[in-house]
Amino acid sequence: MSSELRTRAIVGILLILVALAALFFGGFLFWTLLSVAGVLMQGEWGDLTGATPENRKLAMFAVSVPLAILCPAAAGVSWLAFGLMAAAFFFVALTSRSVKLALGVPYIVVPVTALLFLRGQMPDHVGLLLTFWALGLVWATDIGAYFAGRSIGGPKLAPRVSPSKTWSGLGGGVLAALLVGFLLYRFAGLPVQLAAASGLLAVAAQLGDLFESAMKRRAGVKDSGTLLPGHGGVMDRLDGVVAAAPLAAACYMFLVLP
Repeated sequence: MSSELRTRAIVGILLILVALAALFFGGFLFWTLLSVAGVLMQGEWGDLTGATPENRKLAMFAVSVPLAILCPAAAGVSWLAFGLMAAAFFFVALTSRSVKLALGVPYIVVPVTALLFLRGQMPDHVGLLLTFWALGLVWATDIGAYFAGRSIGGPKLAPRVSPSKTWSGLGGGVLAALLVGFLLYRFAGLPVQLAAASGLLAVAAQLGDLFESAMKRRAGVKDSGTLLPGHGGVMDRLDGVVAAAPLAAACYMFLVLP
């Protein structure tokens, strides 16, 4: 194993362990992890959209307002968070004169809200299961896509955006996500509707990955940042979650809740 691959593996395992610890304890710890990640992602979004350092910092401060109201000690998951998200969007757009920069606000706040919504479901073990499902299937999609793409290869999925992605990789990712979903259904009590929807969420995760790849290609950079050795930036690790989490929350709301 090369030193670069070893570094990537070690950092990846540490990131998963931190995420699982925050997920298990939930509440303030989970919100803190998501909020810190969200503010950092807004900074990376600013870099990818070509914002000036001043406007980049302004957007990071602005996105922290709706993230702060999501704190369990504040309003938590509520419509107020979406109202503040809209206010932050217009504030950034008007002060920076850049709608592209302002679009980072909903890109971050919507998935954070979705994950906090899932984790807040009661009883507590239900919230834990739902959030683990939403995150775990993204991890499974990445792993399945990597190994299927490397071993099978074949036609490229979107060569102009991400030359390394293949249709076989997408298929492997979908199968891996379905496997995780039905294992959680069989052994942990995940509703069968959500297990069946895991493949759809895997496709959403891959689309989220492609969207960020398109942003990086337009910006002329390989990674969204350099914070995570071997992985790039926070957006590089959470691009799939950004797309899958809101869909996971919607599936739960419309397929499971009465």
